[in-house]
Amino acid sequence: MPVQGSILGNAVLRREDPTLLTGSDEYYDDLAIDGLVHVRFVRSTIAHATITSIDTSEAEAMPGVIAVHTAGTLELAPWLGFPMFPPVLARPPLATGKVRHVGDIVAAVVAETAAQATDAAEMVFVDYDPLPAVVDIEGAMADDAPLLFEEHGSNVAFETGVGLEDGDPLEGADHVAEIRIVSQRLAGVPIEPNGGVAIPGDDDTLTFWLASQNPIAVRDALAPQLGMEPEKLRVVAPMVGGGFGPKAGLYAEHILIGQLARTTGRPVKWTSTRSEDMVSLVHGRAMVLYGKLGLTSDGVIVGFDAKAVADSGSYPNIGGFLTVFTQTMIQGVYRIPKLRYHALSSITNTTATAAYRGAGRPEATQLLERVIDVAADELGIDPAEIRRKNFLQPEDFPLTTHGGANYDNGEYEKVLDAVLEAAGYQQLLADQAARRDSGDPVQLGIGVSTYVEVTAPAGLHVEYGAVEVGDDGKVTARVGTSAHGQGHITAFSMIISDMLGVPMDDITVLQSDTDEIPRGAGTMGSRSLQTAGSAVHVASETVLEKAKALAAHLLEANAEDIVKGEGGLHVTGVPANVISWAELGAAANDDSKRPDGMDAGLAHELDFDGSDATFPFGAHVAVVEVDTETGQVTHVRHVAVDDCGRMLNPMLVKGQQHGGIAQGAAQALYECVMYDDDGNPITANLADYAIPSAAELPSYETHNTETPTPRNPLGAKGIGESGTIGSTPAIHNAVIDAVSHLGVRHIDMPLTSQRVWDAINDAG
Repeated sequence: MPVQGSILGNAVLRREDPTLLTGSDEYYDDLAIDGLVHVRFVRSTIAHATITSIDTSEAEAMPGVIAVHTAGTLELAPWLGFPMFPPVLARPPLATGKVRHVGDIVAAVVAETAAQATDAAEMVFVDYDPLPAVVDIEGAMADDAPLLFEEHGSNVAFETGVGLEDGDPLEGADHVAEIRIVSQRLAGVPIEPNGGVAIPGDDDTLTFWLASQNPIAVRDALAPQLGMEPEKLRVVAPMVGGGFGPKAGLYAEHILIGQLARTTGRPVKWTSTRSEDMVSLVHGRAMVLYGKLGLTSDGVIVGFDAKAVADSGSYPNIGGFLTVFTQTMIQGVYRIPKLRYHALSSITNTTATAAYRGAGRPEATQLLERVIDVAADELGIDPAEIRRKNFLQPEDFPLTTHGGANYDNGEYEKVLDAVLEAAGYQQLLADQAARRDSGDPVQLGIGVSTYVEVTAPAGLHVEYGAVEVGDDGKVTARVGTSAHGQGHITAFSMIISDMLGVPMDDITVLQSDTDEIPRGAGTMGSRSLQTAGSAVHVASETVLEKAKALAAHLLEANAEDIVKGEGGLHVTGVPANVISWAELGAAANDDSKRPDGMDAGLAHELDFDGSDATFPFGAHVAVVEVDTETGQVTHVRHVAVDDCGRMLNPMLVKGQQHGGIAQGAAQALYECVMYDDDGNPITANLADYAIPSAAELPSYETHNTETPTPRNPLGAKGIGESGTIGSTPAIHNAVIDAVSHLGVRHIDMPLTSQRVWDAINDAG
């Protein structure tokens, strides 16, 4: 609930929207830059092959062509996408010796116009000697599988686990429920494709405008690849049209356009096409998961044995490491006395994987919530009740789980009760029974899921923030996060306005520019409000205390008697005796007006450390209709109760809930990146890769509970990924539930009409 007299907790319209709606914002592709040239990359059309020759002569003679480069003419060090992997798995920015996936970059063509670069790229002729390809996640680790990196000796990139030496976690169970699920490979498909502009400057400097969630991390990773000092490289993200994780890090393309700008001495731009994005922008999910859940005969969990196999793609990035996040969250919301988890990440002839909305946490929830439903079905227990029977309770917190998560707090039964009531669960069960009795070919499915997730995880709980009051009384804030649509400027302005009493329109929030922001961890892992928001909160609090001391000096009062009020600060009980923020800002820089010992300026900066992650949670109920004659699935209702701690702006929370649910529904019902056996992508455009529109989805019913975390002064937890984590298993369970009476026990996602129809007929 909002604090009385506080803007926080109220639904405040987004400050970002007017310029977005009128189209006056600029993205990197909109920038007018003198002397601009364009690059087009020649990409491999074969998944695995030795390069025998590259003929660039015809391309070099094409109109407008400035340069054509291959690995032999543009020497760049291999780039390791994630430091946890051995250097032998690093990627040459331009393929050297062999290619490892369709889309691997073989050559770069620089021309005066984008059209000329595209035409010339088609005239680069590459001869390949094909090699056997491997695209199967588990098959890649077979002894006889083709090796992508012979010198590495295997296709295993990473291994992790817990409880591997602790004996059988299922010992003593009366019943064991088993499941194998595929969390299929997904494409992020942000509305703005990948790309950037590199602009060379004097004294070996370089300015880089790009679509990024984390410009500071890109700067720090890019500078050594280009042999530059970080202070000579400026990276700026202007408006960014979505990211969802795939825009969080450095790309080989960034290295190439940066180096091309330095070698040509001209600004170089690359704008990815949608089809190019589908093979070059990192993918997400791509795990096969196994679960064995041991229970007593009345449904109490005895132990859990879980396994995950993740697909790293051709050049392992953070996607191959996300099994650690799956490990962190594998216990979920349940009391599980014994747990074993083992995970491997394989290398395949496919596009690399990385963090995608939820990043390893959805997979843990997908596995756990499906096997819980299997257990409920086999034991004849209601899916909601078997969850309730095994929930962790409020008195269990704080809790360190088997997977190493340090839960702050949670009220899992509360959100389950709330979602069941909001959905009308008992009536839904009655409606389902009536349909089954009537023999209606369109059956009703009800899916329940409960989840807990980690936000600001694994070292991402520290963030830079600064607040400064100027001589004009207006406030400038700086944050190390980097928004790409979430409403950060609105949220941070609300926090500062609430603390200082300055109108939101008088607050400027600076972000996403390494010349303005000294450090920061960017935006991912639903971390921004609890980290950067807390940083500006603490900075504002510190500025207010200094301003009160200054006002007390100027008004000849005691500092403890100074309060916020209309127009600035005043003496309590004497609102006419006021001093404005403009007067305070000016006085703070006037030696004659400050009290002795006070430093100049009204400003404070810090690195806020939340000490640990926070753990939002929630419960979802999905309702679907399945036409048993055609397999058609219709998502008719979705009810969510999510708890993200204290809500500062319910409208922003609701927007994140709706977007997250849509992304989760898309995985459950529609989306899947697919390759043929030779590693050729067969979903390389939006004609073949099915993403839903609003017409395919219901209007979501979203609700909230509030369980403030003690780990930051705002009490806030993340919300950006919760909807995705909670919705996918709820929908998955609902579809299985609709046809379970026909003998169907499981169907892998996406739950297309063909897959559902086949499952019904196979069950017979």
